[in-house]
Amino acid sequence: MTKKIDLENHFASEAWVDALLKNEGLPRLRRDPDSTYTMDAAPGVSLPYRVLDTLLDLGEGRIALLDRAGIDVAVLSLAAPGTEPFEPTLGAKVARVTNDALAEAIDKHPDRFQGFATLAPKDADSAAKELERAVKELGFKGWNTHSNFGDSFIDEKRYWPVLAKAEELGVPIYLHPTYSIVPQFQTYGIGLAGPSFGFGAETAMVMMRLITGGVFDVFPKLKIILGHYAEGLPFMLDRVDRAYIQGHVRTDPAIAPPLKRMPSDYLRDNMVASTSGNYLPAAVVCTRTTLGSRRMVIGSDHPFESMDQCMNFLEAQPMSGEEREDLYWRTAASLGIGA
Repeated sequence: MTKKIDLENHFASEAWVDALLKNEGLPRLRRDPDSTYTMDAAPGVSLPYRVLDTLLDLGEGRIALLDRAGIDVAVLSLAAPGTEPFEPTLGAKVARVTNDALAEAIDKHPDRFQGFATLAPKDADSAAKELERAVKELGFKGWNTHSNFGDSFIDEKRYWPVLAKAEELGVPIYLHPTYSIVPQFQTYGIGLAGPSFGFGAETAMVMMRLITGGVFDVFPKLKIILGHYAEGLPFMLDRVDRAYIQGHVRTDPAIAPPLKRMPSDYLRDNMVASTSGNYLPAAVVCTRTTLGSRRMVIGSDHPFESMDQCMNFLEAQPMSGEEREDLYWRTAASLGIGA
């Protein structure tokens, strides 16, 4: 039977929940008699948050859900919005405690759980050291981060020490959506800024910022995992090159460096697509056609999406045996995950 590795399976730590409940700014959690909790994510962006008990379960309840869905290994990552928006000292403290709590859960179930580190990158040097600790001492497989850090994006040069450390350690970065900071998305609240559009649009934009900012020319071995079949970027694989092919891009080095390759080359070589929360068969076909199955992994997005639905959908898609092996475990193994 083919091994199945889920690279997007979320959890919460008590320390993170406590920090969100006490946070006077954004993001914050507040108790709500109708929904148990509400997440105030950004100005004008609030939503019911009913999954805390499930997120906090790092034991038999989660394993039972994995068994039911037929998933062998879950790579656990802290739920959005992570620790990135916190004040740096608080963020670093919560990140370290959260990583230790995850490591403890993995030690109890080493055959079922692996982990992505959470970091507080606004102190980039400290975050790079925590990533090294998480990988070398705790055995984590990479860094799960988010499409924005509350007021900034991962491509900015102040965060490059963390990117350099990830490349040095040979571990991927899972770039996960969070509540968008783009003002035009926030105008219409969660309907535009949230999962239906803003999540994916902002995350795709950030991947393109990494490319046009020259990040992959500086860190050519860096691997970025994007959910929801790479947030629509496989559909754009030809389009992102058109202006470069036609000679319309005249890069001002004061704004952005000239790229060594076409944008689509970086998408093919530095990006991996996970399946999380997208059940459109055409999305599977497009991603497999443009990137190939060796650039695809399982992502269930538990508990915000259903592990059962994810696996039932994938099992129903027409694929060759080789393609299914790639998607289910072989691509993850090439990233150092699942062994």
